[in-house]
Amino acid sequence: MTKIIPPQGNLFRLDSPLIGDIQGERTVAEFPFFALTKRAQMEPMAFESDTARIEINPSKTGVATIYDKEILLYIASLMVDRLENGETIDRTISFTANDLFRMTKTNASARSYASLKASLNRLQGTQIITNIETGGEGSDSAFSWLLKADIKYTKLPNGERRVRHVEVMLCDWLHRAILTDRRIAAYHDDFFKLGPIERRLYELAKFNCVDGASFEADAVDLAGRVGCSLEPRSIENFRRTLREVARNQSLPEYSLALTDEKAPSSGGGRPKMSTLVTITPLASLVPAGTPPRKLSSGD
Repeated sequence: MTKIIPPQGNLFRLDSPLIGDIQGERTVAEFPFFALTKRAQMEPMAFESDTARIEINPSKTGVATIYDKEILLYIASLMVDRLENGETIDRTISFTANDLFRMTKTNASARSYASLKASLNRLQGTQIITNIETGGEGSDSAFSWLLKADIKYTKLPNGERRVRHVEVMLCDWLHRAILTDRRIAAYHDDFFKLGPIERRLYELAKFNCVDGASFEADAVDLAGRVGCSLEPRSIENFRRTLREVARNQSLPEYSLALTDEKAPSSGGGRPKMSTLVTITPLASLVPAGTPPRKLSSGD
């Protein structure tokens, strides 16, 4: 087996290291574009609301996961850094794997390099079809997150591969969202310590708790936006995770509270129980009595 060892520097222009914070883009954060598992998800994913429709088809190794998304967050952050410095942003980004690992709190091991390669393959192979527009433009055709993904290396005389850098080309859809829409927010450093559902709750809170206000949503509606299946067993697992988050208050920057309510039965029988989820910024300065916002449509 060919051994891949970490790089020891580059003699050409790279977009890394990342100087600022990890940045998330609102459109990608608002909707369930990624599988919530590390296991290969070979089944297509779909989401539909009053305003948005998303269809996601897997590559031969599965749908891109919420952990693969770390690479897109890092790329978006590099682009934002360059924007703030008044630089021109190309769709092709070059960075060192070590800098990506530094920002995502990942050990730079041989296993991490193998995982990086697999993540890049899923991001390039996953196909997305959506009516959601970015930068005032949309498309009826499928696109992949990355149009190009390449780990560049130098082969040493002993046969070992020394990784030089990673080169990727971002899809037009996400490139427009970052450069034109510019609905960007800095993520907390502890984001990468969160589990899949906690990550999605944090992202929805980041873009829905506007001006310090809390936001609220029915647990079932929230499950769909997070990316969970709406089958009864999956909903129960989601409720269990919500209870754990509420008990441990594990979301950085936000608190989560649950309120069980009785919903009238349409047939006049026993009322059904529903759960209202409220997420509030920890440092909220909103005056007492300010009503919470509803979960946005992502517009």
